[in-house]
Amino acid sequence: MMPEDLPRAGPAVTARPLYQQVHDHLLGRIVAGEWLPGDYLPSEQRLAASLGVALGTVRRALDELVQAGVVERRQGRGTAVLRHSSDRARFRFFRLVGPDGARIVPTGRVLAARARAARAEEARALGLAPAAPVLALTRERRAAGRVVVHETIALPLPLFARLDVPVGQDLAEELYVLYQRDCGITVARAEDRISPEAASAAVARSLGVAPGMPILRIRRIAFGLDGVAVEHRVSRAARLDYAVAIE
Repeated sequence: MMPEDLPRAGPAVTARPLYQQVHDHLLGRIVAGEWLPGDYLPSEQRLAASLGVALGTVRRALDELVQAGVVERRQGRGTAVLRHSSDRARFRFFRLVGPDGARIVPTGRVLAARARAARAEEARALGLAPAAPVLALTRERRAAGRVVVHETIALPLPLFARLDVPVGQDLAEELYVLYQRDCGITVARAEDRISPEAASAAVARSLGVAPGMPILRIRRIAFGLDGVAVEHRVSRAARLDYAVAIE
C-alpha cells in the first residue's frame, strides 16, 4: 500500500519507482528547511517505518541524494545534510590543474559587488524577468602569484540580499560556502560551457594579456537543491599552462 505521506503513483506504466518518490519526498523536506546543512536525518530504519516503505527503498533514495551532493554519510554517525566547506567546493566545482595534472588551489578576491539590472544572458539563464535586479560580483582567482581566472558573477538579488562578501581582500571561504552560510542557498550542481573569445580591455588588464588575445570563456549556471538556477558565472582564463578540469 502506498504510504499516505508520499505522492500516489499514477498508472503503472508511468509510475515513478518508489525509491524516487522517497528521494523527492526527502529532498522536499530538506529544501523546505526541515533539516539544515549539518543536521542529521532520522536513521534509515526510522525513515522506512515512518514512510511505510522497505529499508532498501530508503537506502537507495539516500544513495541518490549522496550522489547528487545533497547529503553525506558519516561513518558510525548516520546521514547528514551536506554542509559546504571551501575544500569541498574547490574540489567539486573548481579544479585548476597545472601541466603535470597536479591540483592547484587558487585564492579568490572580490574586486566589486553591486546591485544592477540583469543582462539579457543572465536573465535568461536565471529565469528572471528582463532587467530584474541581481547582485553582480567581479572576482579574480590567483595562483603562483598571478591572476589565472577573471570572473563575473550574477546572483538573483532577492535570494542573495544578505550575502556578506568582503571586497578588496582575499576570501577566507569559497563563495559557495558564503552562499550557504549567509543566504541558505546550497549549490547542488553546475553546468559549464566552454567557448573561445577575444579578451576585452578590462579582462586583458586583469589577466595580464594583450587586448583581443584569444582566451577561454567558461559560462556556468549553478543550481540549488530544488533545481532552480541561482548563479550565472562567466570565468575567463588565458594561461595555457593551466587547465580547468570539469567532471
